[in-house]
Amino acid sequence: MTDSTADMADIKEQQTSPAARPVLRLASASPRRSQLLELIGVPHVVTPADIDETRRPNEAGAAYVRRLAGEKAAAIRKLHDDLPVLAADTTVDVGGEILEKPQSEDDAIRMLGLLSGREHQVHTGLCALGDGAPTMLVSSTVVRFRRIAAGEMRAYWASGEPRGKAGAYAIQGLGAVFVESVNGSYTGVMGLPLFETAMILKSHGVPVWNGGLHES
Repeated sequence: MTDSTADMADIKEQQTSPAARPVLRLASASPRRSQLLELIGVPHVVTPADIDETRRPNEAGAAYVRRLAGEKAAAIRKLHDDLPVLAADTTVDVGGEILEKPQSEDDAIRMLGLLSGREHQVHTGLCALGDGAPTMLVSSTVVRFRRIAAGEMRAYWASGEPRGKAGAYAIQGLGAVFVESVNGSYTGVMGLPLFETAMILKSHGVPVWNGGLHES
């Protein structure tokens, strides 16, 4: 085992220690968001929010995810006021068309066809809510795809990965081979922009690095 591998193992052990006291409630069922919080050392409790996520007529992508993040945080905070709440929502915007989770193979192939060979935006809305007013923001990242052949689209759907993913792809998985470039937050495309998340949590007194990060 190399020194860097050992260091990463030590960090993971600290992050997943059962002795870590939760400092946050995550209003999301996404395993990826939970893993990303663990990555920056934020022990948390997962409490998914059950709200109506229907997009309003002509609602822009950034406004949509910001609203949903706020509504999710408020719904969970109303039920549990023991910890600050973090909520997030992500969507894909290609040429003004909002791509949510695919409902079928045909829907996924339609989405991948729209993304093929062009740029799109991924918007992730964040909301942190504690005792005071909520803190909300949107992280927007520009992603460019190479051209995707029809056979690749069908094979990608068959892999199972596009199911349940906004825009019918996962940048951290098999879908990474479609990505030519990313301008913005890579973790934002995954569903939780970590730079912005750390900043928004700080404003509510929630530490990162398991409380080990102190300003000089």
